[in-house]
Order: sequence, then structure tokens, then C-alpha cells
Amino acid sequence: MAAAGAAVGALGYAVIKAEAALARRVIGTPFDTSPDDDGMYGAGRGEPYELVVLGDSSAAGMGADHPYETVGAIVANGVSAITGRPVRLTNRAVVGAESGSLERQLANALKEVLHPDVVLVMVGANDVTHRTDRSTAVRHLEQTVRRARALGAEVVVGTCPDLGTIQPVQQPLRTLMRRWSRDLAAAQTVAVVEAGGRTVSLGDLLGPEFAASPAEMFSKDRFHPSAVGYARAAAALLPSVCAALRIWGADSEDRRPEPLRGERVGPVAVAAGQAVRTAGTEVAPTQVAGESRGPRGRWAVLLRRRPGPVPPAEDPRHETVAGGPETESSPA
Repeated sequence: MAAAGAAVGALGYAVIKAEAALARRVIGTPFDTSPDDDGMYGAGRGEPYELVVLGDSSAAGMGADHPYETVGAIVANGVSAITGRPVRLTNRAVVGAESGSLERQLANALKEVLHPDVVLVMVGANDVTHRTDRSTAVRHLEQTVRRARALGAEVVVGTCPDLGTIQPVQQPLRTLMRRWSRDLAAAQTVAVVEAGGRTVSLGDLLGPEFAASPAEMFSKDRFHPSAVGYARAAAALLPSVCAALRIWGADSEDRRPEPLRGERVGPVAVAAGQAVRTAGTEVAPTQVAGESRGPRGRWAVLLRRRPGPVPPAEDPRHETVAGGPETESSPA
């Protein structure tokens, strides 16, 4: 029986390796780089909000054709449109990065931005595909969040997306990648909330749209999102970024959870497990009767924020008021 079990395990591993090799052949040629979306967004009065973006290729915007199509640029445009204040975006995400590079990315950003208002992180996919030890990946993320929070910055983390939605990935690898992705996303949620940040579950946020319109939602490499896909992710992240800045109006972070919408307060581990099953769900630290911790760990609030208006992407070659990053020829 032991020999039979080992044989089945070896066969399963061989199938998974074959599926991974097939997926690599089917996926198109990767892009050389990602758009440079650093710059000032909006032309309102007042001091600009400092937005720092860290993470992997999804945070860098690989697959987008223009700088104003990245998640960071769309979020910066949204914050500026809502507040009437400009937003300076500093993106130090690295294509192919794993969670282990986040601390270095933050250090690089702090060379230019001493006191960021918000740090937006999107990471996890490469930790899954490279089979990085989950506890190691989560520890690096938690340390980065703690450092950013120590500087007074709010932190919003888009947790690991569901890699089981990637079309070139076939069964049984697709099921395994879905499980690995969700396990990492849940662990990320617990670690980030414990460190004082908040998370937004990306999960299979793009899954149904990808399945219905793969040519529209995928970029030309058939792996990374297109500009439309990034806009969908930015729409899920923007409300939480605005809530962290306390600029989200009636749906601010101070409102009570609405049980009819599936919102509730409970232990962070329970909230993390619920969040990974529903994309777009925010989990943030909270208090119960003045206490931040209960008998089952850190208290967390699970919210499903109502989406607000997301300004359309604008060509950055227009005037700054149009919402693109400033260039040398753009008015300051």
C-alpha cells in the first residue's frame, strides 16, 4: 500500500509538472517592462497626498499599454477627483517580485517619500507560482506593513488573486493553484490586520469577466490583466484607500457593519476565511468594547464597501487637470 501510494503521488507530481510546462508554452511572450506611472495626478489645491505602490507585476502594471492605465494611476486619479487635491504616485513595484522584496521596495520609496500617506501593496502571485514557503512570504509582508505603519502611513493590501482563473492553466494544476492562492490570501489578511493595515480580497474578482471576455480582460501575453482588468481591480481597491484616508463620505471606516450585506465584526482569522470567498471584501482592525483583542485573537471588521465613481483613464499628455502624471511640458 505504501508503494502504491508513493507511485500515485509521483504520478500526480509528474502530471502537475507537465501541466505547468504546458501553461508556460501557451502563455504568450512576456513583456519587457511595465509603464512608468510615477508622477503627479490631479491639479487641485493643497499639499499632494503621497501614494506609494509596492508589489509585483500587477502593482507595476505589466500588461497596461500606458502609464495612466495602471492600478496605482487609476487610484491616484480617483483620490484626486474625490478630494480636489493632487496625488503624487511613487511606484516601486518590481515585475516578478515575491514578498521577500517588499522591504527593499519600501526602503527605495522612502528615499524619495519620507512620510507616505498611503502604501498600496499587491503581492502574492509569484509566491504561489514559485512555491515560496507561506509563513516566510507572510512574515516579509507583515514586517513591511509594520514599518510603514510606524511611519504613520495607512496600508492597504490587495491580497493574492485566485490564480485558478488563469486560462492556460489546466486541471489538476488549476485546482491546486486556487487552493494555494486562497490559503496565502487568508494568511496575508491575518498578518496585515495584526500589523495594523487593512486588506482587500482580490480573489476571483476578475474570474467571471475573464471567462466571458478573455480577449478584453487579458493583455496580449494571456496572463497579465489588460487595462480593463486593472481598472476592475482598482475599482475594488479605491474605496478602501479612500476610507483609509477618511475621504469616502457616507461609507467611511466609522460606519457600523450591515449584517444584511454580510458585514460583521469577529476574530481576524474568521474574517480572513470569509474574505477569500468573496472578492472585493475589506478586512480591517477594529475594537470591541474598547479592546483590540478578544479570546480568539485580534478583532477585525469585515466590510463590503459600496463602489464609488472611478474616473476614466486620461492621456497624461493632456493638461495636468485631466488627471495624468505631470511631464516636463505639463503645468506644475
